[in-house]
Amino acid sequence: MNLSIVLFWIIAISIHIVGVVSKTKAPDVSALNVMYSSLNSPSQLSGWGSSGGDPCGDSWEGIQCSGTSVTEIHLSDFGLSGSMGYQLSNLVSVTYFDLSKNNLNGDIPYQLPPNAVHVDLSENSFTGSVPYSISQMGDLNFLNLAHNQLSNQLSDMFGKLPKLKSLDLSYNSISGTLPQSFNKLSSLTTLHLQENQFKGSINVLADLPLDDLNVANNQFTGWIPATLEDINNLETVGNSWSTGPAPPPPPGTAAANKKSNKDKSSNKSSSISGLVIAGIAMGVLVLIAILIALISRRSPPSHYLDEDTNPHRSFTPLTSQELTKGLHNGDDRKSINSDTSVDIKALQNASSGLIRPPPPFDPVQAFSDSQFASRLNSRRSTSVRAISYSLVDLQAATANFSTARLLGEGTIGRVYKAKYGDGKVLAVKKIDSSVFEGRRKEEFSEVVAIISKLRHTNLTEVVGFCSEQGHNMLLYQYFMNGSLHEFLHMSDDFSKPLTWNTRVRIALGTARALEYLHEVCSPSIIHMNIKSSNILLDTDLNPRISDYGLATFYKNRREVPGVGYDAPECKKGSSYTMKSDIYSVGVVMLELLTGRMPFDSSKARAEQSLVWWATPQLHDIDALDKMVDPALRGLYPPKSVSRFADIISLCVQSEPEFRPPSSEVVQALVTLVQRSSMNVRDDLGSSRRVDDYDY
Repeated sequence: MNLSIVLFWIIAISIHIVGVVSKTKAPDVSALNVMYSSLNSPSQLSGWGSSGGDPCGDSWEGIQCSGTSVTEIHLSDFGLSGSMGYQLSNLVSVTYFDLSKNNLNGDIPYQLPPNAVHVDLSENSFTGSVPYSISQMGDLNFLNLAHNQLSNQLSDMFGKLPKLKSLDLSYNSISGTLPQSFNKLSSLTTLHLQENQFKGSINVLADLPLDDLNVANNQFTGWIPATLEDINNLETVGNSWSTGPAPPPPPGTAAANKKSNKDKSSNKSSSISGLVIAGIAMGVLVLIAILIALISRRSPPSHYLDEDTNPHRSFTPLTSQELTKGLHNGDDRKSINSDTSVDIKALQNASSGLIRPPPPFDPVQAFSDSQFASRLNSRRSTSVRAISYSLVDLQAATANFSTARLLGEGTIGRVYKAKYGDGKVLAVKKIDSSVFEGRRKEEFSEVVAIISKLRHTNLTEVVGFCSEQGHNMLLYQYFMNGSLHEFLHMSDDFSKPLTWNTRVRIALGTARALEYLHEVCSPSIIHMNIKSSNILLDTDLNPRISDYGLATFYKNRREVPGVGYDAPECKKGSSYTMKSDIYSVGVVMLELLTGRMPFDSSKARAEQSLVWWATPQLHDIDALDKMVDPALRGLYPPKSVSRFADIISLCVQSEPEFRPPSSEVVQALVTLVQRSSMNVRDDLGSSRRVDDYDY
């Protein structure tokens, strides 16, 4: 009997113990307990606690498990503050670790989950250095530390990360040169280093398999390696690149081997060509001597050729294929074959050694930003990238260009919405036929060939064109959010206003697009019609500039390029310059600041012109506070607004020479973001007040 009772209690206790045993490994629980306390015990993390608990069994917020191990932590955009604790190295099974878009601060913990594949700590307020422990994370595939306040130099920590494909360190204050171990990142395809303080050369990147590289707005010097020229997405502006002849690449690099092979091939080819040319020259001299001897027997000795000799007479072939190749570049040089008459000048040049094969292409040749971008574009394609659409198809897609499909009307034509059966939607710009009066027929296709090759994240892509029966149309990406003009001036009381951070982001993106057109494209492209209705907004409210590259059609189209947006010097289209574009961007930024139209005839005369009314008040703190768009309901940082106003005042100066170039406008806006600790990718659906910081 007593034995039965003992067995009963043993079984009961065992069942109880099994029932209370956690489904999560103890080290994982301990690490998450420390993290919760370090994050200031946030209430939004349901299920979490500072002591004990069962993350896997009780489904803690943002935690995913496999068996008894925590494998993924998804805590992006939870409004978290504080730090992540000191026990992250316990999370040995975590492969996905995302705490981006929060308010975390202090140093990034020395040790992160050691076997993580995906780490995203971007858009926080971390300071200090990039932790060296990353060097031990051999499985790391994705690392994003962008939009923080990291500083100091990068340690030489990348030698053992063969699986790393994407690295983003942009929008920090990291300095120094790029570590040599970067050249060990054999899988790296995406590298973003923009908006830091890196210096020195980028030669260490020359042999990486990159297809997306952004090193803009640093302090890099030297030359852009020619091996990077075929990268699909490349941004290099805002550095101090050298423009003189580049030195040879270091021995042992891919570029050096490539050049060496080219040189060997060239030397071999040159040797062969030299022998051939020498032989030909001797043959030519012999032939000429024979001809002279023959002619001298038939004519007076004072003439080499009889004036009546037929200049188109055929001669026996005198050259080989090598010489023919050597002659193909000159306009006045003719290939010599049995069906072509002898070009005496070419023969004389050949005999004197003036005709040589073209020199081999030097892969280490240096280019300026504009030259590099131009060469890159020309190498990628010399044909029109946009698709040709038939007039019949566009008539069907736009309901025969009905008013119901009309999206807007601009300076040179109307824009219609085109809808297709497969769900595709495009915007069709139908250019007025009067624009082409007195112009060459080829002018439209020439413009299409140029603008269809332009690519930038803040440009509206030209995807097609139509030129039939006197109709000339351009097809663009369609954005449901419409234009900035609609957001600022046509929203109803139920629409959510653009937050302050979003407005700054729109200004920055617009300036970046202009920087690309002005300073990267070669030759430079003047937009000439910058206005809020030509700034479209994508699903994330990023700006996309349209109508670029059409300045030739605006010229002499009207006296004033755009009411309210025109710089004082713009009496007519021909006086429009890049600095006039800067003025127009300044007016757009005034719209973002005040919510007012550039010109409003319904207001008192002194307030009708936005620039005239606003400019005198841009440096008056009290007046500036009253100028801010009421739709923001006071949810903005005063110091950020003041800095924004300073940038505007530079752009809208009456004298063009005092306005900054587009790259300086970009840098000023970037500095504004950094000094205000703004998150330029804030929650687009809500407004919140941004704390001010003293600097």
